[in-house]
Amino acid sequence: MDKKIHPQVSIDGYRRTQASEDKLNTTVLACFLTDAGVETLKYLRSITIESVAGFNISDQELRQREGMRFLVGIIEQRIKEGKNVRARESNKRRTRN
Repeated sequence: MDKKIHPQVSIDGYRRTQASEDKLNTTVLACFLTDAGVETLKYLRSITIESVAGFNISDQELRQREGMRFLVGIIEQRIKEGKNVRARESNKRRTRN
């Protein structure tokens, strides 16, 4: 069976075909490859993943921060996967020639 046709669980927990995943990953990569995208991702990391909460943080605030961290993690993983998709496509073109 071809995995490209059948939906599979995605980075974000949703089911998509491999072709849909590849398109989404390369789209996210394109957004964050620009200078503005790199700076935006640095900003998002600074307010989420690199941010440390004090001991008196409420349960609600902690859950909100973890959700934001998770979202930035998804973006970073999609960027990585987008680079992998581009590399595979580049390798396919080279082997055809």
